[in-house]
Amino acid sequence: MDVNRPITINVPVLARVEGEGALDLDIRDGAIRELRLRIFEPPRYFEKFLEGRNHHEIPDIVARICGICPVAYQMSAAQAIEQAFGHAAGPWVREMRRLMYCGEWIQSHALHVHLLAVPDFLGFGSAIEMARDFPEEVKRGLHLQGLGNRLIRFLGGRSVHPVGIRPGGFHHAPSYAEADALLQALRAALVDAENLVRWTATLDFPDDRQDFINVALHHPDEYGIYAGRVITDTGLSLAAEDYETHFREAHVPHSTALYSYVDDQPYLTGPLARVNLNREQLAQALPLLDELPVQFPSRNMFHSIVARAIEIHYALLEAIRLLEGYSRPDRPFEEITPRAGTGFGVTEAPRGILWHRYDFDADGRVKSARIVPPTAQNQARIEDDLHRSIQAFGLDHSDDAIRLHAETVIRNYDPCISCATHFLRVNVRRDGA
Repeated sequence: MDVNRPITINVPVLARVEGEGALDLDIRDGAIRELRLRIFEPPRYFEKFLEGRNHHEIPDIVARICGICPVAYQMSAAQAIEQAFGHAAGPWVREMRRLMYCGEWIQSHALHVHLLAVPDFLGFGSAIEMARDFPEEVKRGLHLQGLGNRLIRFLGGRSVHPVGIRPGGFHHAPSYAEADALLQALRAALVDAENLVRWTATLDFPDDRQDFINVALHHPDEYGIYAGRVITDTGLSLAAEDYETHFREAHVPHSTALYSYVDDQPYLTGPLARVNLNREQLAQALPLLDELPVQFPSRNMFHSIVARAIEIHYALLEAIRLLEGYSRPDRPFEEITPRAGTGFGVTEAPRGILWHRYDFDADGRVKSARIVPPTAQNQARIEDDLHRSIQAFGLDHSDDAIRLHAETVIRNYDPCISCATHFLRVNVRRDGA
C-alpha cells in the first residue's frame, strides 16, 4: 500500500475508556501533519465548588470526581487538610489509608487489564467477545475487581464514592471478624494474581521502545502509594509543596483537559513509571518479576499492562500484611483544629500521581483549591506517543489497522477523561463589566 497516500482518520468517540474523547489524524506525504487527542467532555469545576466549603466536607465532595478512583482523591485531600492545620496522622490511620488504597489499585487495575486493555492484544472488540474464548480469565478479572471493591468497603462503607474517610482518620473502625474474613479472601486470591502477572507477560506486545520521562512517588521505606516525594528519572526529588516549582499546566485549543509538563517536557505517570522507578521496593513480588520474559525498567509503553498486573499482586500482598497486624483502636480518628493556611497532598492514584493544594481561612473554609489528576498529566505524553508509535507501526497499513493501533495506544494509558476535565481557573467576561 502507498505510504504517501493521504490518510484522514477520525475516531469520533473513544471506546473502552472512562469519559468522552476523540482522535483526529491527518497524514500527508508519508508524515503525520496533524494529530489531536480531543477531550471534549465539559469542564466540571470541582475546584470552584469547593470554595467556601468547610474542610470536613472536602473528602466527600472530591470523592464524586471519579467513580473508579475516589479513594485517591480523598487521600490527597486528607493529607492537604491535615498539613494545613499542622496535624500528622498516627500509625493506625496511616496504615489503614494504605490498606484502603490497595483496594482501589486492585479494583481499578483489574478492570483495566481484563475488560479494557487485553481485548486489544488478543484481537477482540470487547471483553464480552473475549469471554467466549477466555472465560476463566474474564471471571478472574471480575473476581479481583470485586475483591478490590470489598477492601474499599471495609473502611469506606461502600465501594463507589466511599464515605468512611474524614480529616484526622476514619469515621468507623471495622471489627476483628470483618478483618479476618477479608484476610482469608485476599489470601485465597493470591494464586489468581500470580497467574495474572505471568499471563500478561506472555501477551504479544509490539516492539515499541521509546524515550520518556518517568514520574512517580518514592518513599524510602515502602513502595510509593500513600506518601513520598515526587521523583523523576531526570534527577528531581520534590516534596508536595514544591510540585509547582517544576510542574506546570497549559491549555490547548482542542481539549478541555489541561496539559502537564515537567521542566517544559511531557512525562509519564502511572504503573509503568512507578515500577520503572521503584522496582526494588516491590520486595515480596520480586521473585515473580525475575522469572518474567518482560523485565523492568522498561521503555516499551505496552508493558504498562504487565506493570498493572504486578501492582495487583503487590497490593494483595501488602493488604494481607496490613490485615495480619490489624488492631481496632478505641477511636479511629483524632480531632484536628482548623487554622488559616495552605496544605498540599500527593498520592499515587491507579493512573498516577494526584496532587492537591488548598488555601483555608481561619475557620477552616476553602479559599481556593487546585487539583491535578493523572490523566491530564499524561495527555501531552499520549500525543507524543501517538506521533511516534503510529509512524513506527507503518503508514502502509490500512486505515482500519492504523485506527486500531492508535486506539490501542490510547487505551494502554487507561485515561480517565472525566477526571482530567478540571480547569485551573474560571474566567467570566460579561458585557459592561
